[in-house]
Amino acid sequence: MLTRLSIRNIVLIESLDLAFGRGLGVLTGETGAGKSILLDALGLVLGNRADSALVRGGEDKASVTATFEFAVLPAGLAAVLDDADLEIEEGEPLILRRQLKADGKSKAFVNDQPVSVGLLREMAGFLVELHGQHDDRGLVNPRGHRALLDRFAGGETGRVAKNWTRWRSAEEALAEAREAVENAKADQDLLLAHLAELTALEPQAGEEARLAETRASMQKGEKLSGDLEELRHLWEGSDSPLAAFRVAARRLDRIAPEHPLLADALAALDRAVIEAGEAEDKLQAAAEALEHDPAALDAAETRLFELRALARKHRCEVDELPRIMREMRAALDSIEGGEAQLDALEAAAKDAGQRYRAEAEALHATRVAAAMRLDEAVARELAPLKLDAARFHTAVSELPEEKWGASGMDSVEFLIATNPGADFAPLAKIASGGELSRFILALKVALAEQGGAATVIFDEIDRGVGGAVASAIGERLARLSADGQLLAVTHSPQVAARGRTHYMIAKSSDGTVTKTGVVLLDEAGRQEEIARMLSGAEVTPEARAQADRLLEGV
Repeated sequence: MLTRLSIRNIVLIESLDLAFGRGLGVLTGETGAGKSILLDALGLVLGNRADSALVRGGEDKASVTATFEFAVLPAGLAAVLDDADLEIEEGEPLILRRQLKADGKSKAFVNDQPVSVGLLREMAGFLVELHGQHDDRGLVNPRGHRALLDRFAGGETGRVAKNWTRWRSAEEALAEAREAVENAKADQDLLLAHLAELTALEPQAGEEARLAETRASMQKGEKLSGDLEELRHLWEGSDSPLAAFRVAARRLDRIAPEHPLLADALAALDRAVIEAGEAEDKLQAAAEALEHDPAALDAAETRLFELRALARKHRCEVDELPRIMREMRAALDSIEGGEAQLDALEAAAKDAGQRYRAEAEALHATRVAAAMRLDEAVARELAPLKLDAARFHTAVSELPEEKWGASGMDSVEFLIATNPGADFAPLAKIASGGELSRFILALKVALAEQGGAATVIFDEIDRGVGGAVASAIGERLARLSADGQLLAVTHSPQVAARGRTHYMIAKSSDGTVTKTGVVLLDEAGRQEEIARMLSGAEVTPEARAQADRLLEGV
């Protein structure tokens, strides 16, 4: 609930700090005292448009701070804060602050952390619900009527939402499968042709690299074969260098014993013969290794070129061809098995749709029954609020199938007819702001609904009524506030007497400066203020006595 409101330099308010408690708090004061300023200030801190006219004359900036405290932070509000990366510890107050400069620029803060004004507006719906002369939100907005009726009915909407999700998922799976089969069928002939080409080649992973290596090796052998043939001729025959070395070695072997140097020469020549022999062996081995088959080279080149051409055709690498071939086979297989899969998916979607319809129809019946009870409950509240000629109707209408959703197949709207014989129309069509506020009060009492907001405010709901009607309004406001917090700006002494706390708004002037102030009244102050509301400018003993009776009566 709202526990504190601090205002600095807003219009006629120089400095004001107000503390609020649970139950019904009433704000009274003479016309023009500045009650609307308080609401404007609260609206500013809740994200309303910044207006430089709100800054007190002669000041360069103004500010409003609102403090809210919760036993448990509402789930919706917690989600908004979480999305904004704002952490509020359990039991920690939520402090909203808005600064406004004279040039119209403003800044917003939540617990002293800078935030956007949009975030304040997003949070406002969980914090304050305002009903006044120009109410265009809350209960007036038909977008929230279905949820309010469901809350009143106590109906189970979760099963409808779950079955809606299942149905949508089943329909999407069916649509995707149909599209896949249709696309595959459209491409079937082309797939068969491409797969025939791939199957004819049957490409293997890594094959391109192996073929390229084999081709390069064969081409190298072809190039070196001529040089090796010339070397072979040099090393073979009786006149080859190796043959000459051997002849020389045999001759030197016969005369080597004659002199030590000849023995050394023979040893060197023997080594040369051995080295030359090894060279001959290496040349022979190289010739055999580089020997190539022209037909094999042609076959390797042909396959390599065919693979690369096919890869270009499919705009991929050669090593990706086996995968593409598998995908094409799978696509063709899916065409063959697609009909059976579609039958299963169609059955699943049909079953999910029937389950959703059954749950949505049950919810529709619950809503229709609850609407009748709600209409009766509101009707009981209208006469005491001087709306006895009015009629209230909760319209529950089945939507066309294309508009069904997680909330069911219904649209819900609260309608009224303010005069006998008049057609029903939306709440927003009520011309009188006072009538609208009283209708809202009757509806809230019937719903026994705290609005989902921390604080509910009624602005001059008693405008244009008095006596028994005002007393009925006061009694209903007090009943609504029993388990929460409700603030009422009022001109009615009957409503004011119902307040658990009473704030008086007054304007003062020293001849040059005019200020608006707010005071929390004690029992004596309440008696005097209610007596003033009863008698006008001059408070009479009779008015005080009547004020006492009003206060004692509650």
